[in-house]
Amino acid sequence: MSEHKEKLLKKFKDKTAVIAVLGQGYVGLPLATVFGEAGFTVIGIDPDQQKVDSINEGKSYIEDVPTELVEKLVAEGKLSATTDFSKIKEVDAVSICVPTPLRKTGDPDLSFILTATEELKKHLYPGLAIVLESTTYPGTTRELVLDNLSQGSDLQVGEDFFLAFSPERVDPGREDWTTVNTPKVMGGITPNCSDVCAVWYEQALETVVKVTSTEVAEMTKLLENTFRMVNIGLVNELALMCNRLGVDVWEVIDAAATKPFGFMKFTPGPGLGGHCIPIDPLYLSWKLKSLNYTARFIELASEINTGMPRYVVNRLMEFLNDHAKSLNGSKILVLGVAYKPDIDDLRESPALDVISLLQEKKAEVSYHDPFIPQLRHETIELDSVPNLMDAISEADCVLIITDHTEYEYSDILKNANLVLDTRNAIGEKGRLNDKVELL
Repeated sequence: MSEHKEKLLKKFKDKTAVIAVLGQGYVGLPLATVFGEAGFTVIGIDPDQQKVDSINEGKSYIEDVPTELVEKLVAEGKLSATTDFSKIKEVDAVSICVPTPLRKTGDPDLSFILTATEELKKHLYPGLAIVLESTTYPGTTRELVLDNLSQGSDLQVGEDFFLAFSPERVDPGREDWTTVNTPKVMGGITPNCSDVCAVWYEQALETVVKVTSTEVAEMTKLLENTFRMVNIGLVNELALMCNRLGVDVWEVIDAAATKPFGFMKFTPGPGLGGHCIPIDPLYLSWKLKSLNYTARFIELASEINTGMPRYVVNRLMEFLNDHAKSLNGSKILVLGVAYKPDIDDLRESPALDVISLLQEKKAEVSYHDPFIPQLRHETIELDSVPNLMDAISEADCVLIITDHTEYEYSDILKNANLVLDTRNAIGEKGRLNDKVELL
């Protein structure tokens, strides 16, 4: 056992290691608090001064992280935040939790990982453990992070420093599966890297699953989200087919879900949202293009899913036309703009595309979302309507995009003139009502 490995393992097991978490967003802040609760001293590093100030004041800006918890950890000296990357010199381990968006051209934007790696390289020293959590294509940890860290350095990975990839599995808004109890996959550049980083995370998380390489860990994350993307694409296409056939897609899915084996229930909707499912599979597709391979399932599912907002608008036009109304000039109230129910996360929300398309068609668009009071995105500048029931009764059509559980759908149905329900939120009552149209 190398000297550095032995020292790190001891520090992790007795909780004397100091942890840095680069990036304090939806993944980084929850992870930082979990390490802090486990007994480690944690430094959150983020270039956003507003986030840093909020943490140091004991306030949370992430819904899944209670302010009381941040306040407690800060008061105990277990959590602090800074914009100063040189603090890396004072820590024993670094988790990288920075964004990995797609560019408009569809290729990965790795600038945040590159910036984090450059900062790490400046302060790399013997005995440092590093885990990349940012979702990316297979090979990134070895080809990008390791190569950059190794350039001009005599330090040997697996002996002097330890590098691994562990995909984040954060699902905002969930209370049953959290950062602590969701199994964590860990793949190192070398077996020593896997061992060191697994022991580190095992001190704070219930289950760590070691795999043989960073590439396996990277591919695991992409499989998880490609599985969901493809199956959602399948039921979205089923919705298109059922519409042509005059069949109720929701009844079909409910009936199929009665099979106790060989079927997993997915439901259609107005499009994909969130940072992971719409984006992560395209990292894999992009990587495979460089190997002269077309990921056909991914490409087709992406095509279907990205076309759903336009399909929703077309269905709305037909629905209004059936009631002697034109979309141009009609008052459309969009219910729910978050990408999924009961959270305040707008990332990649299909509501953004739907609203933009409605505005292009000259509809008079308003929205309501109990979690998002203001909507500022590209050309969209709207505030959530102050009185929901008044707005419902005044709208020519209510368009349900996100089925927040706090909505009283029976009251919405009672007060609305027309409803296009893309989530089957109203349920059986909607199927039996002439003023309701299902996706």
